[in-house]
Amino acid sequence: MEPVERIRVVLLACGSFNPITNMHLRMFELARDHLEDTGKYKVVQGIISPVGDGYKKKGLIEAHHRVQMARLATESSDWIRVNDWESLQSEWVETAKVVRHHHSTLLATQQNDDEVDTVKIGKRRRIEEPECVNENSSVSSTRKDTPQLKLLCGADVLESFGVPNLWKAEDIEEIVGHHGLVCITRGSSDAERFIQQSDVLWENRKNIFVTREWVTNDISATHVRRALRRGQSVRYLLPDAVLWYIQQRGLYSAESEKKNAGVMLAPLQRYSSTS
Repeated sequence: MEPVERIRVVLLACGSFNPITNMHLRMFELARDHLEDTGKYKVVQGIISPVGDGYKKKGLIEAHHRVQMARLATESSDWIRVNDWESLQSEWVETAKVVRHHHSTLLATQQNDDEVDTVKIGKRRRIEEPECVNENSSVSSTRKDTPQLKLLCGADVLESFGVPNLWKAEDIEEIVGHHGLVCITRGSSDAERFIQQSDVLWENRKNIFVTREWVTNDISATHVRRALRRGQSVRYLLPDAVLWYIQQRGLYSAESEKKNAGVMLAPLQRYSSTS
């Protein structure tokens, strides 16, 4: 019996990464293990996409710092990389549009690879079979393995789908229905309950992959920022290179936590005005 060809998958994580922690990186490893354990998928790449400054979240430091910290955190990874497209946008970009952008990039990359392969195949055939050229035949790529793109998130994102004016229903449908979601749960979070309570999630439940982190880990960027403000150690909660970057620039303080205080989150501003 021939082995079943696995579906290639690219995992995309969007978020503040303010700052990136070991738990953010751990999510990628958990998601890859879960998908590959099904026997159907092969995870070929992970992408970290820090949100832009236009998101207006309280305490959100400048995007260029968050991108650089993410790059430092992934230096030792051979499959997770950082993409700064979202962070460079002047206004906040909906997650569905970010997913759309990266999906289009994957399609374009695959098409370019296919075109290169077609040229190589054509040259090889002309060399190996010079007397068997059929003028009516055309060499076309047989590669159909463009990777699927799935959004990687925590259970808090599932829960946020139910917050009024935070998400557009059609965006949730596009992300979950057309691409898929890999949700990492921890602690007392109950992703299955959120799925059961949401009609759109329930309808697309087969496209949602829930995996639990059984090793208790409550690291969060919020806790890290609080400890930094108080002068407490955060070593081993985030990569050493990230901690060094923060310390060298004095990034997180009582003052930085006040940034965007009193400002409405970008999606709430946008969707509240249109509802």
